[in-house]
Amino acid sequence: MIELPTIIKSPIAPIDLVKYSGASGDFNEIHTVPAVAQGQRLTGIIVHGMFVMGWAAAAIEEWFPKRQLKSFSVRFQAVTHPETVLVITGNLLAGNEGEILVEDREGHPKLVGTFVLQNKIL
Repeated sequence: MIELPTIIKSPIAPIDLVKYSGASGDFNEIHTVPAVAQGQRLTGIIVHGMFVMGWAAAAIEEWFPKRQLKSFSVRFQAVTHPETVLVITGNLLAGNEGEILVEDREGHPKLVGTFVLQNKIL
C-alpha cells in the first residue's frame, strides 16, 4: 500500500454552489437559498454531494495525471456545509486499485470511495 499525498482544498464558498448549480443543472434551492434549506429542517445551505465527489475525482487526477480512471465508486458519509475545508487522502492498494477519503479539518468523514485506474501502476 502506498499513501498518496494529502490534498487540502480551499473553503467552499456559497458562490461555488451557485456556479455548480448552473454547471450541473441541479437547481435545488437547499444548496443556494438559506431560507429554503432551513424550511427543510437544515441548519443552512448544504454542498451538493456531487460537488464533493467532483473534488475527490480531481484529487485522483492530480495524483495520477497520466492515467485514465476506469471506475470510481463513493459513499457519502455526512452533509457538507459552505466554508468547510476538505482534506482528501488516499492510498494506492495494489496494481491499479485505490481508496479515497474526504474529511473536514476536524476529521469528520464526508465521502469514502474506491477507484480503479485503467493501467496497472504496481
